[in-house]
Amino acid sequence: MSREDFQPLIPPEKIVPELTIKAILVGVILAIIMGSANAYLGLYAGMTVSAAIPGAIMALALLKPFKPSVLEVTLGMMGAAAGEALAAGVIFTIPALVVIGAWQQIHYLETTIIALIGGVLGVLWMVLLRRALIVKTDLPFPEGIAVAAVINTAVGSEEEEEETAGGSVWMLVGAVLAGIVKFCQVSLNVFKGKIEYVVNAGKYGVLGKSTEGYFYGGTAASPALLGVGYIIGPRIAAYVFAGGLLGWIIITPLIIVSTGLPAGTPALDGFMLIWGDYVRYLGVGAMVVGGLYTIWKLRENLMHGVKEAVIGLRGGTVETKKRTDRDLDIKKVFLAIGFMVIPVFLIYSWMSHMYVVSLFMAILLVLFAFVASAIAGYMAGLLGSSNNPISGVTVAVLLMVSIIMLAFGVTGTSGMTIVIGMAAVVCCAAAISGDVLQSMAAGQMLGATPWKQQLAEMFGVIAAAPVLAIVIQALDKAYKIGSYDLPAPQAFLMGGIVKGVIGGEMVWPFVIAGAFLALVLILMDIPVLPVAIGIYLPFTLSVPILIGGIVRALVDKKLKKLSPEEEEEEELSDWEMAIKKTGIKPKERAHRTGLLFSAGLIAGEALMGVIGAFLIIGHVNLGLLEEAPAWPGMLIWGYIAFLLGYVVLREFRKARYED
Repeated sequence: MSREDFQPLIPPEKIVPELTIKAILVGVILAIIMGSANAYLGLYAGMTVSAAIPGAIMALALLKPFKPSVLEVTLGMMGAAAGEALAAGVIFTIPALVVIGAWQQIHYLETTIIALIGGVLGVLWMVLLRRALIVKTDLPFPEGIAVAAVINTAVGSEEEEEETAGGSVWMLVGAVLAGIVKFCQVSLNVFKGKIEYVVNAGKYGVLGKSTEGYFYGGTAASPALLGVGYIIGPRIAAYVFAGGLLGWIIITPLIIVSTGLPAGTPALDGFMLIWGDYVRYLGVGAMVVGGLYTIWKLRENLMHGVKEAVIGLRGGTVETKKRTDRDLDIKKVFLAIGFMVIPVFLIYSWMSHMYVVSLFMAILLVLFAFVASAIAGYMAGLLGSSNNPISGVTVAVLLMVSIIMLAFGVTGTSGMTIVIGMAAVVCCAAAISGDVLQSMAAGQMLGATPWKQQLAEMFGVIAAAPVLAIVIQALDKAYKIGSYDLPAPQAFLMGGIVKGVIGGEMVWPFVIAGAFLALVLILMDIPVLPVAIGIYLPFTLSVPILIGGIVRALVDKKLKKLSPEEEEEEELSDWEMAIKKTGIKPKERAHRTGLLFSAGLIAGEALMGVIGAFLIIGHVNLGLLEEAPAWPGMLIWGYIAFLLGYVVLREFRKARYED
């Protein structure tokens, strides 16, 4: 079924409470809580935890005493997503201004304004991107499916809950299992969350000298990534894994055998340095070209939104749409985007005292924010927000802006300040776009009103931005950015890139090679962005995604064999499975169980990740072992992968027996 004809849980003609005061207040509270937690986690560990699923569970818990509707919970969840996404955009970039010496400490007012501008731009561009990326594509939006399944299963009548009781139990089982595994990995330190090795492959003579060769292998014991792989299916999972193979198993070992490992580094650390300093930029180059090509393919859908805005500006009438297809007024959105140039110009002028350059870059930034939002949104639709390499999009923006600054002849601290300031706004916009589109996909399944979701996001951004600046400022004063307690790895990466480009030390050959790789993949009609993501992300993340995809392929093959009489029937999509409550056939029940179990795995790990973040913030150390082994975690993870396939087939046989 085309998504144009998709029938959501709440029909378009039905009106239920949605953007209520209680939903807005819950969204604002969650935006502040999740934004603050992720600000610390990002500065400490270089990553954030997607808040859509934990936000849905927390919104449900806070609203439960008030007997909320499905859509009120959905709107409350949007605030949590906005807070987490904005935190990622801010902490990946703003501290880089301290790293390069432009600031001696975090400036509250500038940080707040940049976060506000970037967050609002992300929401505004998302209005144009919603139909193009959610309705007009077949992107899976795995976390969106998980959120819709969680809310749909948790909020319903007694009769509906009776019909879906089996799936609900397995979703709970998945959440508990994944939560326990994550808690044991992160908080108790009973076993490691990943296993990786570098193996010596012997000596080789290259260019007249003898060097040692090395091969790398590893995987993360992540139940959530198994769930992501199951939801996105074997095809996309295989493309991501192919990118990982290309970067980690082929190109990095070839560089090492040609040049040798960096002097004085252990094999594993040296391997990581070669990948991080060189090979990773192949993924960045491929992302840029792949993202631009994706925008080109979506040009007709995007132009439709532009035409609506032009008609509105001329005073014409725009066609009336059903409730579930109404965005914020396109005319006002475009006027607001144009207006954003003014505060961007003022903040850059204030920071750099370069007025002409600031005006040019302010206009350019609005366009960059659109491109970055489109790329980030597409990648979130592929693999989910947790695996969305926002830092890769930001690196691409840093490279392009740095080149422009060099063309202006601007090099010193002032030029680098504008570069990082632009990257910060774009990073916030991209992070908001990716995370919010995931939440809006869930809303599309559940029957939410888009313009109300977009307003809820705006409230979340406005609530989180001032608080994030306070949190980061306080953390800097307490621990100092760059210290052992607050290493801010992503900020140091951004600062190093800017210094490298301005200083002429950037590894441009790898970026260009990645761009050409993308062109070759386009000519071969192979999706570029999944492969680029595989190159850019750690290989340990690609493996569990592939395993989840393989489990899905094996289950689908077995179900097809067990139910040949249903082959001619049109199968429901994962979106339809996530919201269906009654009249479920045996094969549909089996697939739905797999989706709910996968949603539970994603939800449990994400929620426990947030709890772990709060334990870190509170300096609560529950670690039991100094050096945790890896094998217990791998055994448990393997069992969960087996269980994922087993429960699907078990539910199918159970449903057939009951019939």
